[in-house]
Amino acid sequence: MAGLYIHIPFCKSRCIYCGFYSTTRLEQRQKYVDALCKEMILRRGYRSEEVKELRSSDNTEATNNLSTCQLANLPTKTNTIYLGGGTPSQLSIAQLEQLFIYINKVYSIGDDAEVTMECNPDDITDDYVQAISRLPINRVSMGVQTFDDNRLRFLHRRHSSENVYKAVERLRQAGINNISIDLMYGFPNQTVDEWRLDIEKAISLNVEHISAYSLMFEEGTPLFKMLESKKIEEADEEQSLEMFNSLIDTLTAAGYEHYEISNFAKPGFRSRHNSSYWQGIPYIGIGAAAHSYDIKTRQWNVSDIDEYIKSIDKGIIPMEYESIDDDTRYNDTITTALRTAEGIDMTSLSTKHRTHCHASAKTYIAQGLLELKNNRLRITRKGIFVSDMIMSDLMLV
Repeated sequence: MAGLYIHIPFCKSRCIYCGFYSTTRLEQRQKYVDALCKEMILRRGYRSEEVKELRSSDNTEATNNLSTCQLANLPTKTNTIYLGGGTPSQLSIAQLEQLFIYINKVYSIGDDAEVTMECNPDDITDDYVQAISRLPINRVSMGVQTFDDNRLRFLHRRHSSENVYKAVERLRQAGINNISIDLMYGFPNQTVDEWRLDIEKAISLNVEHISAYSLMFEEGTPLFKMLESKKIEEADEEQSLEMFNSLIDTLTAAGYEHYEISNFAKPGFRSRHNSSYWQGIPYIGIGAAAHSYDIKTRQWNVSDIDEYIKSIDKGIIPMEYESIDDDTRYNDTITTALRTAEGIDMTSLSTKHRTHCHASAKTYIAQGLLELKNNRLRITRKGIFVSDMIMSDLMLV
């Protein structure tokens, strides 16, 4: 079953740390939703033979526009759907209903599908949550980030900590029993004790899933400019490590499974959609800046809402693509599967790649940063904090 991702780039206001493609032009919402529905229809009509013909074409315009082709051999039924952004909860209920009508027309939602929608806590009003509970949505992911209202204002988040508690209560009352929240740590001047308090408050919500990330200073964001101008300082490495270890200790003690470097879930509540990315399962991305993957190629739509809408109106999917050879696929496995608790199944690798991986991993295994058991290579807890370095060294240059 292929996963379906739909990118909703609209935000009421921009957070100072966000490097994802988004826009505050809310007046474009209906045109954009119409374009999303058209893209779903466009993708349905193409066959793998047409993909092959287009890729081997001498027609430069056609080849550069992989645009007019469909992902090869992807099934029509989906068992995971993810509405991400941006802020999908900035769409009206009528617009969400329109999307799901087309999803069912084109892909069909599996009986036990996981259907996730990202929401801002202050968008979860009584009326809104009752309305989305009547849609196929059965999982909600909220960007909480912190329970400290001063830090929320620093990030330019719209919600308050009080909004978070009310949102969870409303979701429960509406029968949505799979809730995920995002947390951030490593704020300027944040202490380890303050971070521990955030973790405890997250646990008190009794949500099924928690994702936690170190605050990132993405180039081009207002936060990065503040760092460059020395208005703020990054948390030092030693403190970040202490915060990360505190996160693991506290959440696992509370019954959460640490199943991916940044993700924790109660038993049975792993994110099935995100897990498909880490397992290399094909997925389709709809919308501006959305990515797709069909094992043989990776595709991405243009990151420009005007160009996206204009192109879709002409019946052309404005995407670029790259072919994925065996070495690239191996590198992808290193950077995805190695993030998970299960790690990499070494028997699934070719002889060439298995030999390279074994040789590259030896030093890290000796240092206790990697472990190899039952033909599975995993990053140890000690190795998680230097996982980027480990993955880089295991990849083929």
